[in-house]
This record gives sequence, structure tokens and C-alpha cells, in this order.
Amino acid sequence: MSARRGPRRGLGLALVEVVIAIAVLTFVTMIIYGAFAGMKASREGVQRLNDRFREGRLALARLTRDVQSAYLSGHAPIDPSLKVIETAFIGQKGTPADRLDFNTFSNLRLVWDARESDQAEVSYFGSPDPERSGVTDLARRVSTRLDLDPDRGGRVQVLATDIDLFDVEYLDPMTGQWVETWDSRQAVEQTDRVPLQLRVILVLNGGRRASAGRARGTIRLVTKIPLAITRPLTFATQ
Repeated sequence: MSARRGPRRGLGLALVEVVIAIAVLTFVTMIIYGAFAGMKASREGVQRLNDRFREGRLALARLTRDVQSAYLSGHAPIDPSLKVIETAFIGQKGTPADRLDFNTFSNLRLVWDARESDQAEVSYFGSPDPERSGVTDLARRVSTRLDLDPDRGGRVQVLATDIDLFDVEYLDPMTGQWVETWDSRQAVEQTDRVPLQLRVILVLNGGRRASAGRARGTIRLVTKIPLAITRPLTFATQ
């Protein structure tokens, strides 16, 4: 009887060892998988931040190019009823994004025989994302057909997605103070004038937006943009 029980005890011991080995192997595999998953998530997070930084810098570069070529025109027909074009520089406060409308010489003619010049109406503003509730994108509107409404018409493109803030301030050359709004058409102290500089703050959501609507970290970009043409153009009237 004892001779028969010996192999059975050895077989039971071998099964226990196999189970323990499998458990240890599973534990080690889980640790290795967790480490690689963490490395992958970190890499994706860094890549996402780099992409967001690039998106914000390109948006500010586009804005800088447009603003540096902004202008007002002092040319107008003697009969006001014949006026068909009005240039303006208008800055309005908004939440979470301000709005900026102006005329600029920054238009690029991509087609050699296009019936357009280097002049354009340009706007920057916050646009609600149609696919994500509570998300605002920074949009740019451009129209090469100048008219009496410098804030309408043309085509719209998104420059930066999911922004938390687009804040613009204007340096008044007469007072040396930064102001929050500007209107070259209506404000008495700003009539036919453009600001000396713009101070722009662009804040982008750096991570995935949580269900509560808050971001996991943000990206803050700040720049100052000087205007090259500070007086209305009147060369054809002199």
C-alpha cells in the first residue's frame, strides 16, 4: 500500500509547483504589461501636448501675420451714398473668446488669375464645436470681397480646437494704457485709429476634457503684436 501512495504524493506536489509557477508568471506578466502600458500612455500624452503646443503656435503665427498688416483707409467718395467699402478695426469682449474684426493686406493669392488683391476682411472669434457640447474652437474668417460689413461673409476655418481662453487687449497710443475693447467706427476717442499693439493670451485644453467639463492641465501662450500701419491711408487724397 505504501509503495502505491508514493507516486501519488509526488504527482500532487508537482501540480502545486506548476500552479505556483503559473501564478508567479502571471504576476510578472501583469507587472511588465503595466509598465509598457504606462510608457505608452506617457508617450501619447507627451505627443498630445506637443501637438497642442504646435497648434497654438501656428494659430498665433497666423494672427500675428494678419494683425501686422492691418490697416484703415481714409479714402471715401464725396457722396456718402456711393460708399461701398468700409474698413475698420473692431475688438469685442467675449467668453471664453474675444472677437476681432479688421482689414488687412495679408491675403495670399493662391491662383495667379484670381480676381482678388492682397486686401481682405479677417475675423478671429470663438466658435462652438458642433460635435462636442461645451467645447469652443478658435476660428478665423476671411473674405476677399470688401464691403460695408467687415465682420460678415467669406469662409471660416478652425485654427485651434478646444480652447479655454482667447483674450485680446489693445494698447492705446494716445494714453499708453491697455484697454479691453476697440472700435475705429463708433468710439469717439478711437475713431479712425488702430491700437499701437495687441496683447493676446491663448489658453488651450492640454488633455482630454473630463465629463465635468474641466481640463487636465492647460497650455498658455502669450504674445504681443505691433501694428505697422497706425494711421489711415490717405495717399490718394493728397
